[in-house]
Amino acid sequence: MTGDRLQGYARAQRIVKTDDFSSVFRLRPVKKTAHFVLYAKPSALPQARLGIVAAKRLAPRAVTRNTIKRAAREAFRQAALPAIDCIVRLSNPVNSRKGPATSATLKAALREELTRLLQSQQRTPHLPEDSQ
Repeated sequence: MTGDRLQGYARAQRIVKTDDFSSVFRLRPVKKTAHFVLYAKPSALPQARLGIVAAKRLAPRAVTRNTIKRAAREAFRQAALPAIDCIVRLSNPVNSRKGPATSATLKAALREELTRLLQSQQRTPHLPEDSQ
């Protein structure tokens, strides 16, 4: 594995410690979608950090969990987030007999859902109100 692949998602951009996960989970969910829940907390660090929770009971196949994590990391890389700690948690099962999570249509739907979820945390520049 080359260092180029790791540049997009450095260790400094990951939430890895249990205490960090716990401090973000203590807060209420910021946003919910069909399959995911987003928790976010302002951070004193200079960059945003991401944590991903994909429970085995909701996605029993490892390939499914890895697909979800890959899609979440890619959406995180593309979103211009302020200095916050985000945790994306899988909240509903994604595997079904009709459409396994490795199908192209479900992958695309999950990517779109994750992109919308993380983009909801982007700060929009506030324009000063005209007091006149």
